[in-house]
Amino acid sequence: MKDIAAHFGVSTATVSRALSDSPSISPQRRQAIQDYAREHDFVPNPIGRQLRHVREHPSRLIGVILPQMVHYYFSTVLSGIEETASQRGYQIICAQSNEDPEREKQICHNFHRNRVCGVIVSQAKGTKTYEHFHLLQDSGIPLVFYDRISTGIEASRVVVDDYNGAFEAVCHLAKCGYKRIAFYGSPMNMEISKNRYNGYKDAIFHSKLSQTPDLVFNCDDRTTALDLTPLVMRCPNPPDAFFCVNDDTAIGVLHALKHLGCDVPSKIGICGFTNGERAIACDPMLTTVEQRGHRLGQEAANILIDQAEGILPKDKVQRRIIRTKLIVRGTTK
Repeated sequence: MKDIAAHFGVSTATVSRALSDSPSISPQRRQAIQDYAREHDFVPNPIGRQLRHVREHPSRLIGVILPQMVHYYFSTVLSGIEETASQRGYQIICAQSNEDPEREKQICHNFHRNRVCGVIVSQAKGTKTYEHFHLLQDSGIPLVFYDRISTGIEASRVVVDDYNGAFEAVCHLAKCGYKRIAFYGSPMNMEISKNRYNGYKDAIFHSKLSQTPDLVFNCDDRTTALDLTPLVMRCPNPPDAFFCVNDDTAIGVLHALKHLGCDVPSKIGICGFTNGERAIACDPMLTTVEQRGHRLGQEAANILIDQAEGILPKDKVQRRIIRTKLIVRGTTK
């Protein structure tokens, strides 16, 4: 628009009005600007237009924050959000925190300035303060957490049944005959980590196995698993199974064990948590817990839109749990 304005020696506001067929611009000038825009393949950005006019018109734009775009699970959640939003006449604008709390804060401030109608967010791993989320709520912008929720703020949330998913997975490992089951988990400042750890711990107790704190590790990505697993296996009494907080970590364990010459699953079992595409691309294929991210995204979007439209009260916290399913494949007996 600046280029068009410079060509005609007018302001960008004049160009905007001409492209919108405003009668305040003469027909000749209006036609000339429109013809020039077409000749130069100018197409107005509908999201940009909405962001400019949200103070005059009700916003139908939803802000979505993902910790990582490349993670299979978060991409399936985003797919569910976008599908439901589109069906109900809304658009989404998506941003990635990349696990950086400061970046997450900046995204929230940007969404606040642009007056989105609501925000759906999975918080970054290191987030420990919540002023940026309170800013949204205090401005009347509905907030829905998914997957990674915060107990430090009262907001609607949609989560998978992390506790029962972990409990069922570890019980399966025990039934397969594995006795020393290691836990590779995320930092315990997140509820998702606590719930999966509690499911693991209770399954160990339920299966009458020994509670061994030396088998609990902070490890939640493939690279760390590749580095840590050889060290763990060199311990005097190493584990004979691994329950991992996500599939990428579990696949890192699998690759490390194969490099060490360990026999999976006859000697060592592995279970992940996600059921992404990589779970069937490894050899042997991965036993894992299916999270149903697409369904979770649909549920989160419906809650947010219902609150934005007044179907659900904004000040009443909605809590939804998506059931998990254990998928048994080749990394367990």
